[in-house]
Amino acid sequence: MKAHHTHHFTEIQIPQQRSYNSISFPSVLSPNPTTVPFSLSLFTKAITTQKQFLDSVLHEAGAVLFRGFDVKTAKDFNDVVEAFGYDELPYVGGAAPRTNVVGRVFTANESPPDQRFLFTMKWLRLVPEFPSKLFFFCEVEPESGGETPIVLSHVVYERMKQRYPEFVEQLEQHGLLYTRVLGEEDDPSSPIGRGWKSTFLTEDKSLAEERFEL
Repeated sequence: MKAHHTHHFTEIQIPQQRSYNSISFPSVLSPNPTTVPFSLSLFTKAITTQKQFLDSVLHEAGAVLFRGFDVKTAKDFNDVVEAFGYDELPYVGGAAPRTNVVGRVFTANESPPDQRFLFTMKWLRLVPEFPSKLFFFCEVEPESGGETPIVLSHVVYERMKQRYPEFVEQLEQHGLLYTRVLGEEDDPSSPIGRGWKSTFLTEDKSLAEERFEL
């Protein structure tokens, strides 16, 4: 394992990383071992003071994994998210039934553990505005499963265009149409079982239609 120190943060490598164009994905940051102790308050302060560095790492790698920091609870995680200072986007249009825990923190899904998740951004294309950044946090590690797979969409696009150029050309020419049928209430047995009322944060059908990208 090699490390590169940048003030409060240390860039390290782990076996689970992948590489594209000689760039590690995701980039992995740990506390600088010369900064002891590295408390939660120091972590959030480091985020605000080294925001430009963190943004540059995110822009280059596409994803950043913070490992070894003192983040233990949902409230701790919310403090970390708030420290970045990004604008909050209401959870409108997503397919997964989720519960607000604290601040900006929501559960990942309310469906049974044997259900598989779709890629996070897929159904958020049902609305005109979708988040440019997402944060994930694991409070209690499961004995098995529970992984959140992440991919670089532009790399998927490039490889799809290489392998299936005619199919990608058709998509570029004609676009892609999703069809979903939403019930009124959430169905917690399905990972995409969010009803139209909670999906569009209203009980007014006309307002829901306004918020939907037709």
